[in-house]
Order: sequence, then C-alpha cells, then structure tokens
Amino acid sequence: MRQAFIGVDVGTSSARAGVFDERGTLLATARHPITAWHEAGNIVEQSSSEIWSACATAVRTAVAEAALAPSMVGGVGFDATCSLVVLDAAAQPLSVSPSGDPHRNVIVWMDHRAIAEARAVNDTGDDVLRYVGGSISPEMEVPKLLWLKRHLPATYQAAGHFFDLADFLSFKATGSTVRSMCTLTCKWNFLAHEGRWSRSYLERVGLGELVQDDYARIGRDIVAPGTALGGGLTTSAAEELGLLAGTPVGASLIDAHAGGVGTIGGRAKGGGTVDVCNRLAYIMGTSACIMATTSAPCFVPGVWGPYFSGMVPGLWLNEGGQSAAGAAIDYLIGSHPACGETAAAARTAGLDILDYLERRIVSRFDRPGDAALLARNVHVLPEFLGNRSPYADPDSRAIVAGLDLDADIGAIERLFVAGLCGLAYGLAEVVEAFRAHGVKSELMVISGGAARSALVRQIMTDTTGLTVVLPTTSEPVLLGAAMLGAVAGGACGSVGEAMTAMSAIGSSCEPSGAAVMDFHRAKRQVYGLMRKLDHDGRAVMHKTANVTGSTGSMGSEL
Repeated sequence: MRQAFIGVDVGTSSARAGVFDERGTLLATARHPITAWHEAGNIVEQSSSEIWSACATAVRTAVAEAALAPSMVGGVGFDATCSLVVLDAAAQPLSVSPSGDPHRNVIVWMDHRAIAEARAVNDTGDDVLRYVGGSISPEMEVPKLLWLKRHLPATYQAAGHFFDLADFLSFKATGSTVRSMCTLTCKWNFLAHEGRWSRSYLERVGLGELVQDDYARIGRDIVAPGTALGGGLTTSAAEELGLLAGTPVGASLIDAHAGGVGTIGGRAKGGGTVDVCNRLAYIMGTSACIMATTSAPCFVPGVWGPYFSGMVPGLWLNEGGQSAAGAAIDYLIGSHPACGETAAAARTAGLDILDYLERRIVSRFDRPGDAALLARNVHVLPEFLGNRSPYADPDSRAIVAGLDLDADIGAIERLFVAGLCGLAYGLAEVVEAFRAHGVKSELMVISGGAARSALVRQIMTDTTGLTVVLPTTSEPVLLGAAMLGAVAGGACGSVGEAMTAMSAIGSSCEPSGAAVMDFHRAKRQVYGLMRKLDHDGRAVMHKTANVTGSTGSMGSEL
C-alpha cells in the first residue's frame, strides 16, 4: 500500500472515521457519539465544538486501529448532515437556541422550527424555487436563517459565518472559508448552473443583508467537491487529528451525497463502462435519500433539484427521500408493548433488536419477499417528520392502521414488516415521480444502516420493480468522503475517476414474482387512503380551529 485516505462522516448521533487504501478497501473504522438536544417546538440542536472533538477522537482511533503512520495518509475528506452552524467573526460559537446556551450553535437538519419561514419563502414564488422541486423544505438553510433573524436577532446580527456542517468541518481542518458546491447548491439555493447567488431572491425572502461583502457570511468562494482546500490541515487541526500538517483536505459533501459518490460509480462484476445516470443511489439512515444523476436538468415537482454538480461534478442531481426512515422504524418498535420482551430476547441472542426480528421472520419463509405477507392487515404511513418528497408536505404525520390488543412478539413482527413496507411505498412514489419526468434508471444501489437487511432489500425490489444491488464496501458513506481526500491529494484526477478506482458493485436482489408484487400494489392502495385521511383530517381540524378562534399548535402549522 502506497498511501491511505481518511473519510470522516458526521451523522445525527455520531462522528465516524474510516481509513481506506487506494482501491477503496476498508482498513479500519471508529465511531464517537455526539449529543443532540431535543426541545418542544420541533427543536433539535448540537454543538459544533463537540462534533469537531468527536471527529478528532474517531480519526485518531481509526488510524491507530489501522496501524497507520500519519505520513501514509494522502488525503482527508469530510461529509455531514445538512445542519446549520453559526459562528461569530472570531469563529466562536453563537447560540441558536432559545436556551441561550452558546454551546448549542447547530440547528440540526431534522429541526423543523422553521416551518412558518419555509412557507413564507414558498409564498414568494421566486424562480429559484424551481431548483428545489418547487417548494423549499424547513430542513434547508434559508428558512432556518430567516427563523434566526426573526426570533434570535442578536445571534443573526453577530454572526460572522453561517456554515453548512460539512463546510464547517473543512473550515476547522484547514482554516479555509471556501464552501462546497454540493452543500450550497443542495441546501442554500446557490445556482451552481449559473455560478451565482440570486440577490433578488435573498432580498425577496428577507435576507438581503447576506449579499454584503460579496456574500462572505454564507459563501464567497465555492468549489467542486474534492477540490483541495488551502494548505491542507493546519498545524492545530493536524495535532488534534493525529495527522501531519499540510495533509490535503478535499471540499466536502453532504452525508447522503457521500454515500452516492461511494456507490453509483462502482465497477460491475463483469466489467465494462459504468453509466451513473442509469443508477439510483438510496441511502437509508435516520432519514433516507434517493438520488438520481442526469446529464440534462429534469424538473420533478416535489423532489429537490435539479442541482448542477450537486453530487457528481458536471452532472445534474435530483434528490428525493423521507425525513424519517430508520428513525420511524425505531419509534414504531420502541412504542410497542412487546418491545421490552423482544429487546431482552435480542440481547440474549447477541443481536440488535431489528436484526433479531428479521432473523425470526425470514426463517419462517422460503423466500424473503414472502415475509411481507405478515403485514397484510397492518398498514403504516411512516411520516413522523412530514413528507420530504414527492409531496413536499412537512405537516403530514404518521398513521398506523390495523392494530389490535396483541402484545406478543408476533404483533411486533407484524408492525416491523408493515413499517418497512410503508418506507418502501414512499420510495416507490419518488421513483415513479422520477420516471414521469424523464429520470430513467433500472438499478438502485442501496447503502446505509438498512442496506445489510435482506428483508429491506427484497421489499424495496418488489415494490419499485428495480434491481437492487449492494456496494462491495460495508461503509459507502465513509468511502465517498475518503474519495474526496484521494482527489485533493492527487491520487485520483477527479471524483469520477475516484468512483471507478475505489468502489465496486456486489450482490443483487431480483423481484420475487407477480403474486408478491400484486400484494404490494394492494397495500399501496391502503397507503394512499391513509395519506388522504391525514391530509383531509388536518383540513377539517384547521377549519375547526378557525371557527373556535384557538389555533393551537396544529393551527400554527397548517
């Protein structure tokens, strides 16, 4: 091995580091937890100082585990959730919290405090919104900035830097305030295809002061992912990470997009040319993202994008997904009366509770796809955090139908499978929206926590009709981040070259057959009825609130 590359990934609950060789072989990984504060009003906050410290711990641990000399590290790349980091002009944390705690200076991606601000932005009808599927999400940064201006004006006015979390990490590593085209295009409404911010848009939504000093607070210099930043690691950052000063650092990616880079360009078993535009990337963690790459822009209502160079430089990206995926399954299982009994049995078996449930379920069927039949009479619309796409409805909420008073492990199995089906049906809606607007793909590469589940992969295949494949690496998000380091360090000439050199496609999953697919079509009809019930029910209660004159929390969100 001539050199290695480090990928650092910051998710919702932990920071992770992975060490890879030139072929993308995983040499070591390490994880360190991070704190999230949850408050009423859809508030979720974190500390950028704690996140950076967790990254440093994870990198040092992974390098030690790999028995790697720092001189062998040829580059480092970062990815993170699309969370908003606020610093003052001296790069010190500023509180984004009603608590006033300065350590709480990160508004996490899943924080939905800015629903009203997102609605106000959407009401402008600005042409910029065409490039977020027609409707901005409260998960994005412009509504969050507007919330800060309205509710914490002292923080907003004192801020010297507004960073996407991934760009904050590269800033901490290098001292460079250069932003990634991925983060700004996908979450900040930067128009990458025109190479500019829209001044008129920022003024129209009430953030005109951000144009001052050539947009310095939100991003004056924007580069493609993998571009080498500054002089590499600063002396202080290198000391914290246990690496050498000057080690190249590549411009960052959003976490899901790192997973896409780490998967869709992988070498096929039979060799041949890879067409990334024929492959969807599905990354399932706390939330889920499904991403499509196209050579020309495709406008898909309710689906984020099209983003130029949002993931693969030079190509367009459409990004759909679900705000609650793994989090939805965890909530369903955790709320069931049989959870305690099942968790104890899983611990005895030395398994995670979800792995334990899956093993019990699939062992009873000749084919994994037949296990979906357990959910014949239980149905889940898993929109605990609203609908990200294709309906772009942050106010929608989950519905579970068909529950009885059973409190045994069989009941929790049925709910588990029904939840997986619900997630698959949401995915299928996005895939169908893609197809209806010219985004054609035949294969989906799945990664993230759910990728290891044969049951998940089979239900996704049977629902969408796509061939679902696994990447050969067990850590595609970390690999995508490490590829940024390989490009920054010059080992690969481009992100596309790194994708080909460092990733490969593994096993595939084919549809179960007509009978199972018909079963899912029937359940999807029920899924559609539940969506209509949720929508119509909110409308009825909104009218009631208007009549009584007391809107409450629901009225404020509708």
